[in-house]
Amino acid sequence: MANKVKYNIKNVHYAVKGANAYETPVAIPGAVSLSCDPQSESSVFWADGIQYYKTYSNNGYEGDLEVALLPDSFMTDVLGDTLDATSKVLIEHADAPTVEFALGFEIEGDTESILFWYYNCTASRPTVEANTTEETKEPETETLEWTCSPNADGIVRVKTTAETPAATREAWFTTVFTP
Repeated sequence: MANKVKYNIKNVHYAVKGANAYETPVAIPGAVSLSCDPQSESSVFWADGIQYYKTYSNNGYEGDLEVALLPDSFMTDVLGDTLDATSKVLIEHADAPTVEFALGFEIEGDTESILFWYYNCTASRPTVEANTTEETKEPETETLEWTCSPNADGIVRVKTTAETPAATREAWFTTVFTP
């Protein structure tokens, strides 16, 4: 039976894009929110004095990912920070190359979860905020902007359906699903 509603993001993962395949997915714990805004342009053809034909391009998605705290592995694997061997301090580099990755996550539904993988993603540096503690401790979060673009074959993302076999669902975050 298909979902009627969806809620609660969890199980966020990233997988660095290798030469021929994506590497093993790595968890990003503490998912707070995610936005995925489609990037498209419309093209209109006028004939006979009317809008005769209209089409939309699919240029992928862009959005924000908010988490409790990005893991150091994401900072080094994707954003190009380096870990100093002696001091164990993360060092951010202005000229770090852009690393593409796949972004996977789960959104719960009223009957079953919907699982996603977005391909060819890139990300910005996260925002970092901190506030003084008053009467209660309020956790601060980190937010990064991300984009994804179509593969050479035109595939942008994949998501599970009500008919997706259990074996496919169970293996979803062990490797990046590719058609």
